[in-house]
Amino acid sequence: MKILIVGGGGREHALAWHLAQSPVAHELYMAPGNPGMAALGQTLDIAVSDLTGLAIFAAREKIDLTIVGPEGPLARGIVDHFQRAGLTIFGPSQAAARLEADKAYAKSLMVQANVPTARYRFCNQEADAVAALADFHAPYVIKENGLAAGKGVTIAQNEDEARAAIHKAFHKGMSVVIEDFLRGREVSVLAICDGLCAIPMVAAQDFKKAYDGDAGPNTGGMGSYAPVPFVDDALMQRIQREVLDPMITILREEEGVRYRGVLYAGLMIQHNGDPCVVEFNARFGDPETQVILPLLESDLADMLLCSATGDLSPYADTGFDFSGCSAVSVVLASEGYPGEVTLGATIDIPAALPPETLLFHAGTKRLPNRTIVTSGGRALNAVGLGSNLQEARDRAYQLADAVNFAGKHARRDIAANVAPAPQPEHAY
Repeated sequence: MKILIVGGGGREHALAWHLAQSPVAHELYMAPGNPGMAALGQTLDIAVSDLTGLAIFAAREKIDLTIVGPEGPLARGIVDHFQRAGLTIFGPSQAAARLEADKAYAKSLMVQANVPTARYRFCNQEADAVAALADFHAPYVIKENGLAAGKGVTIAQNEDEARAAIHKAFHKGMSVVIEDFLRGREVSVLAICDGLCAIPMVAAQDFKKAYDGDAGPNTGGMGSYAPVPFVDDALMQRIQREVLDPMITILREEEGVRYRGVLYAGLMIQHNGDPCVVEFNARFGDPETQVILPLLESDLADMLLCSATGDLSPYADTGFDFSGCSAVSVVLASEGYPGEVTLGATIDIPAALPPETLLFHAGTKRLPNRTIVTSGGRALNAVGLGSNLQEARDRAYQLADAVNFAGKHARRDIAANVAPAPQPEHAY
């Protein structure tokens, strides 16, 4: 197979890394890719927003499968564009990707399908949103109704903060969804779908806040780990039955949409053990992909091709195979992230990585003199693998400490004190 990966972040590097090991993946192309991905195939000077350019390349080079990483091209209809040209592509259609791009739409579908989720109000006028605060209690959850790279949620501790978040959203031209605040433990479950069924991958947990102890503003994710000890088979069966299956069904039967691609369920496992949906995304998670794929033993290229062609029946009875080991990812962020960042810092990467570690590039670029520098807020993902979570965590931080650049920032508590037993209260 000749495979094209659309995107150039840590998620896409992890995809390329796994696909490069597939016995059926003959050639890998990446648009635009990054310095880490360049070692696995050919990077292309085509932007993820250039849907026509990507389709022309895929047709000319007879690409067998295109895999879309970021949410932006999906929301703009890249899958529909490719399919009209007779090209095979992995990802949801524009109508299906609305599940991530339009939070109000997603919430309304959840209510119709009896999928557990927080009580909410959708407001498309700022004055209505401010008035709606009277129906909620602090802390207030204010969500920008649109794509926000994982940073469009504000947890306001009082009404003044809530009003400020509402004003900021409308100033950006977005409407808002106001929700009840959920308490519990967050989990990400990514399922591969073919329009009829959703087959989940191993559960992961990411860390959204910028600083240790879940302090500071939301980010795109500062680290992650998998598997999640408190997500047992019984809970995963409930997630399948109460969340994944109803959404695939209502999209198909009520909306006329066959959902193919990744259905990402961001969940809060409440203190009574009940799963509740925080959000849906329409693509691989970042940084969850960086810890899920190193544990995957099934052939990723075949899985995604089956999804794209609408037939996951070879996996319907057995699901996907995972190693049973653990993985931890620590994001190495640029100075100032998630605010105004300082870019262009030279990155010092060891010639040989520590054993059982992986380094996925995210926001990096290679200068003409071959020097690699930071080019984004989240620069690199240091991943550690181990027979248990503590071993994987130790290795992830060993690598994180071995990579250096000016202004480097990383949380020090990724995957710390994780246990199946109830933990101190945590909330998104």
